[in-house]
Amino acid sequence: MRWNIRDWLPILFCGLSIPLSLFMWLGNSFVSKLWAKEFEESPVIPPTRWLFSIFTPLLMMVVALKRKSVNKSGAAFGIITAIILSIANHAFFASLATFFFTSSRATKFRSHMKKKIEKDFKEGEGQRNWVQVLCNSGMATQLAMLYLIDVGSSERTINFVKDYRASWLGIAVMSVFASCNGDTWASELGSVLSKGDPFLITSLKKVPRGTNGGVSLIGIFVSFLAGIAVGLAYFFTIYFTAPTHMMLVAPPQWPLILWGGFAGLFGSLVDSVLGATLQYSGIDEEGKIVDTPAAGVKYISGLRIIDNHSVNLISSIITGVCIPVFAMKYWPER
Repeated sequence: MRWNIRDWLPILFCGLSIPLSLFMWLGNSFVSKLWAKEFEESPVIPPTRWLFSIFTPLLMMVVALKRKSVNKSGAAFGIITAIILSIANHAFFASLATFFFTSSRATKFRSHMKKKIEKDFKEGEGQRNWVQVLCNSGMATQLAMLYLIDVGSSERTINFVKDYRASWLGIAVMSVFASCNGDTWASELGSVLSKGDPFLITSLKKVPRGTNGGVSLIGIFVSFLAGIAVGLAYFFTIYFTAPTHMMLVAPPQWPLILWGGFAGLFGSLVDSVLGATLQYSGIDEEGKIVDTPAAGVKYISGLRIIDNHSVNLISSIITGVCIPVFAMKYWPER
């Protein structure tokens, strides 16, 4: 029997979200009272925010499971990640959701063509497991936890002059997801949309499609668009949820869109450099790209030091640290 998402809504909302949100709110209230003995301020997250931040991630993962965008381990880890991000800042969750659904669609785009390129590609390759979720969103989740500890649970405008720490962490979280989205779009769309073979980013020599570190003009362009998508999600969330008094005194927020695009491009290029140097690429007798040396495999580039998951994690960390530094220097004042 085929199940419908609408049949799950009462269970998700009444059976899980409401009890869990009340439990978390009571626990938060209790801990805040103990915290207040040592500190003057002891903010309590409202129950409505707990409810939204639990129900929405649960609903998102149910939809993802139905679309086979994630497996059970990925869904379980993803729910925890999404709850932390949403509690900290709804713009963080919007960035995650944009990355997750758009990159999943990109992975499944023209999958029949990718079978001819990659040796280990399978029809269910778009299903993310807990390792992929950790490598793509682990850095952002840590930054969101720092945001909760240092700033609290709230949506804030980007204002490096008057709200430096919140602005730095906000740009960093957005940049992590823009980086992951840019890399996914570039590899998944660029490999099947480009008419010619890509070139290796470290040597500019032509290499077969699917080679780690291979880039194309279309791949570079779509990586920028992928970052723009995340930047737009962050911008509109802040625009509609940030307090009015913050919006009145804040500098322009539209650069979020451009910095999202730049983060997508920057992260994709960092990923390509790492892939070209620290990942092994070879071509077997069938003409398919493999990531391990073996008999009959012709060497193309790289060393067998790290795998694709490690590359994603490292590039997200580098992007999450670098982009806020750049944005801070070039953000317009008014």
